[in-house]
Amino acid sequence: MPSPNAAVLLDVRRLTKIYTTGFLKTVSVVGCQDVSFLVERGEIVALLGESGSGKTTVANLILRIFRPTSGEILLAGKDVFSYPPRVYYAKVQQIFQDPYAAFNYFYRVDRVLHRALTFKHQRLASAERRERIMEVLDIVGLNPSEVLGRYPHQLSGGQLQRLLIARALLIEPDLVVADEPTSMIDASSRAGILNHLFDLKDRGIAILFITHDVGQAAYIADKAVVMHKGKVVEQGPASQVLFSPTHPYVQRLLSDVPKLREKWDFSRELEGAALFKDQPR
Repeated sequence: MPSPNAAVLLDVRRLTKIYTTGFLKTVSVVGCQDVSFLVERGEIVALLGESGSGKTTVANLILRIFRPTSGEILLAGKDVFSYPPRVYYAKVQQIFQDPYAAFNYFYRVDRVLHRALTFKHQRLASAERRERIMEVLDIVGLNPSEVLGRYPHQLSGGQLQRLLIARALLIEPDLVVADEPTSMIDASSRAGILNHLFDLKDRGIAILFITHDVGQAAYIADKAVVMHKGKVVEQGPASQVLFSPTHPYVQRLLSDVPKLREKWDFSRELEGAALFKDQPR
């Protein structure tokens, strides 16, 4: 059933993914279990949790890299697997965690931008194509003379990540899945990358922002969805979830964020271990 709310773009319903591995003996690993949340048009939703919490599994399912074991994902009220690939990826794009792995090192970076344009606008004249590329490079704070004609190894991680954002702007999708987009970027460039995500939002593009960084989630997100061991433990407005959490895990997660001018209390490490040692894996 389509979501009754027309503002809802992405509707994730009771999503479960179980990986199986092994040769003589099959072993099952739960990637995520019974995950549900909504992303509305033009909003930023932070999918938050520690490493191994299931965030990337959820992202891979939304991007149709894997099929879920159970549950469903609706985009604009339709099952995501019902879309033809070209139509779906014109609506949903990803900003990768590792920008260095997102480019083919045998080609200049221009190729990514030109292919993005022709993916959605196949009949643009070369002059129009160049004008549009110059426009988006300006939006993401890149000097065309410094990046165009270069190979990926000649650019910094921050420049490559901005090029991925520029690619998303050229395709003009409805949803961008940003999986830890600042993890490979130096600290001085992170705020710039986050601010460029606001540029996407200002253009009506929804963003699923996947991170383990509470500070970044608090800075950028309208809503927060917190995962722990494959399950959603708390979700709601970011201001509520990140400043007045009700679940013990989220409270613990926030209490572990270092604070300036506060001496670290190592006894809390023992308290945290006691809190979660009996939880099922």
